[in-house]
Amino acid sequence: MELLRLCFVQTEVTIGSFQHIIPILFAIGFTIFLVKYSKKHFDEQQKQKAIHYLGWVVSATLIGFHLSRILFSNYNFKTDLPLYLCSLMALLIPFFTHYRKYWMFEILVFWIIGGTLQAVITPDITHGFPSFDYFRYWVVHLGLLSIIFYFVFELKMKPTLRSVFKSFLALQVYVVLMMVLNYLLNANYFYLNEKPKSASLLDYFGEWPYYILVGQLIIIPLFLLIYLPFFLFGKKENLLSK
Repeated sequence: MELLRLCFVQTEVTIGSFQHIIPILFAIGFTIFLVKYSKKHFDEQQKQKAIHYLGWVVSATLIGFHLSRILFSNYNFKTDLPLYLCSLMALLIPFFTHYRKYWMFEILVFWIIGGTLQAVITPDITHGFPSFDYFRYWVVHLGLLSIIFYFVFELKMKPTLRSVFKSFLALQVYVVLMMVLNYLLNANYFYLNEKPKSASLLDYFGEWPYYILVGQLIIIPLFLLIYLPFFLFGKKENLLSK
């Protein structure tokens, strides 16, 4: 029991702890299993249903968490609305898994891999296992990654170089909207007024407002880095097909 307490019951999830590593390993195993099982046993309609159900699991988990906070806790509309990028994507992901529009994929593939992956590497969770916040955090972030990788590896969607800039421009629209909302609510959505309390890549970018400027400057290089494997794999496929 003492070992379990040390491994899991913490007031805050730290980088490299059991509470950090185990959900990641589980999500990797789940995604690999889902892709392989779909490939062998599902037809196209079943594949689309499976990923749509997963999208609803992610979204319903987020909605349930916020409803529980509204009903049973001190919900602060200045800080707790699901408007941070990952939460907003989780809220809207069923629309993507239902309609499966390519322009949605072009935006989400870079937002999810570039943003959500950073949240997975440096978790920002106040209450550890077995709190609702703990499960909400990992279901949302790891669920988004599982969904986008399913679209890549099983549904065969791939971004283009143009997708990099489409995703960047869409992100600028989001940033402007959050700046307006932060001003109206005196809030800090998307960490535009203050860095997160937990460790993150923003810690290496200086203080406000420099970390915002540095972050903006590295977005396109980051998106290009994410695009690079798709480019190289596409080039290899073209060579093999000749």
